[in-house]
Amino acid sequence: MAKPARVLILGIGNTLLTDEAVGVRVVEALQDAYDLPPEVQAVDAGTSSMDMLDVIADVDLLVVLDALKAGKPLGTVVRLSGDEVPVFFRKKLSPHQVGLSDVLASLEFAGCRPKDIVVIGVEADNFELGLEMTPAIAARVPDMMALLVGELSARGIRLLQKRQAA
Repeated sequence: MAKPARVLILGIGNTLLTDEAVGVRVVEALQDAYDLPPEVQAVDAGTSSMDMLDVIADVDLLVVLDALKAGKPLGTVVRLSGDEVPVFFRKKLSPHQVGLSDVLASLEFAGCRPKDIVVIGVEADNFELGLEMTPAIAARVPDMMALLVGELSARGIRLLQKRQAA
């Protein structure tokens, strides 16, 4: 597998709706823990997928981080890639999935769809108003980040951990 020249890590979620924030929180944790190489961009996309058209266009690897409703046990971390990703967009698993599928369809129509897409999510069921994630989902942030770091490493991208202040 060739090392991707342009990688976009997209954390999707609404930080005002408890577990809906998980994608954004993984991006924040990634940025706090690692220095990203120039070819890797991590973005808190919030819930505004259509605003991301220019950012997503022509990337070699798009990694989407999000809360999912895939019928798995609560807190199950899910990874989808390849042929599984189009199936992901046929069923509504995430509250912003329609927006993201519209973005990807627009990019495909324009001939600048990402070359490879990976979805890393966690099965969540609490989307009530609140600034804190539930303990079950907050506990999965490190697992999602480890899966993300492993995904990048498998593609030849090494992240450097930031030094902790003494």
